[in-house]
Amino acid sequence: MKLVHHTPDNPHHLTGHGPGFVLVNEEKFTHSLVISPTRLQRHWAPNFASLTADHFTELLQFEPELVIFGSGSIFRFPDPSLSHALMAQSIGMEVMDTAAACRTYAVLASEDRRVVAALLVE
Repeated sequence: MKLVHHTPDNPHHLTGHGPGFVLVNEEKFTHSLVISPTRLQRHWAPNFASLTADHFTELLQFEPELVIFGSGSIFRFPDPSLSHALMAQSIGMEVMDTAAACRTYAVLASEDRRVVAALLVE
């Protein structure tokens, strides 16, 4: 089987992450953000405790097929009532810590998936 490396022609790429930061196209972000292959929202919920249903409803504007939620430096599930708008539209949501969310998002975006990563950076 021949494998060919494919790099989608998308303007936004997660290029790195570490404790307290995420790199998008080599630009360092030290606060929460939302990224899709075609769009970047530079600010999102400041921390896990401040999450509301409105934060997850905002994600519908990206028209995702899947949302990757990065919960910060530790893995924690948001209250299910917060993501009701996503479930009502049959949009899947995977929850993981932000480092794992960055890695997962990068793979799915490279496959031209309509994925959105909502990343808490605390």
